[in-house]
Amino acid sequence: MRGSGTLMLSWVLIICLSLVAVQSQYYSETLPYRPRPVKVTNLHFFMHEFTGITAVQVAQVNITSNDNNSSVPFASLVAVNDPLRTGPEPDSELIGNVQGIALLAGMNASSTQYIDFGFNTGKFNGSSLSVFSRGEPGLAIVGGRGRFMMATGVAQFNPILINATNVIIEFNVTVIHY
Repeated sequence: MRGSGTLMLSWVLIICLSLVAVQSQYYSETLPYRPRPVKVTNLHFFMHEFTGITAVQVAQVNITSNDNNSSVPFASLVAVNDPLRTGPEPDSELIGNVQGIALLAGMNASSTQYIDFGFNTGKFNGSSLSVFSRGEPGLAIVGGRGRFMMATGVAQFNPILINATNVIIEFNVTVIHY
């Protein structure tokens, strides 16, 4: 008797588990992996920043001295929303904008940045590139959306103009995407 009760309980459990698996919708049939071809895109554009207008300091640590002799104090947080243009001229074609934050955390005014290059014209309209990197000459591309989904790569930059009110930076970007 005892063996048939255990056998019966086992069958009931198997039937219940099979019903749960059949009625659940949290999974789908696995499809074979077919990788898309890798694309490499080279971009060239200019970021135009206007201090106090498109780049604004939103936080700063309360320290009494600025030992790094920099125009931007250590431990400052800056929010940016800068236009991207095809050339260094202020009236060159507008192709998008860069939005994000920069944390000035180094004693030599170096920064760690999270920025997003958003494009709103041409072939890459609605696409963007996400950067999360230190402010060295090459910024790491860590993702994207639109035509740049799953992007990686590097954004090399070259400051063209830096003064008290304006910054113009040239970008040469190599993007690897699918």
